[in-house]
Amino acid sequence: MSDDRDQPPESAVRAAQDVRVVVGRLRRRLRSVSDADDITLSQASVLARLVKDGLAATSVLATAEGVRHQSMAATVEALERLGLVARRPDPTDRRRRLVALTAAGRARAEGDRQARQEWLAAALGERCIWPGSCSAPVWCSCS
Repeated sequence: MSDDRDQPPESAVRAAQDVRVVVGRLRRRLRSVSDADDITLSQASVLARLVKDGLAATSVLATAEGVRHQSMAATVEALERLGLVARRPDPTDRRRRLVALTAAGRARAEGDRQARQEWLAAALGERCIWPGSCSAPVWCSCS
C-alpha cells in the first residue's frame, strides 16, 4: 500500500512536466540549428556520435541511435557519398568494416556543434533577467 508521503507534491509533478516540455523544445531547436540543410538530423546525429565515440561498426551505430541496421546502413552510405565518413577494415575482425569520420565530416560536426552553442548562448543572453542568472520558465519561449 502506498501512502501520500511516497508521492511527490502536485506542484513537483507539474514542474517536472513543464521541465520535460521545455527540454524537449530545446532539444528540437538545437537539433534544427545547423550550418546547412544538406544532411538530415539522423546523419548529423551519427557525425556527432562518431566525434564523441570514434570509429564504430554500423551495427553499433544502429543500436546507439535506436534504429534498424538497414536504416543505419543507408544513413552511413549517404554520409559516405557526401564525403563525411569513410569505411575502414576492422583491425581485429577483417570481416567487419568500421565507420570513421573524414576531415570534412569532423569539420562539419564541429561546425554544427559550434552553431548550436552560439545559438544557445544568444538565446540565453536575450532571455536572462540578470547576467549569469536564468530562470527555467523563460526558456519556454525558445523557438
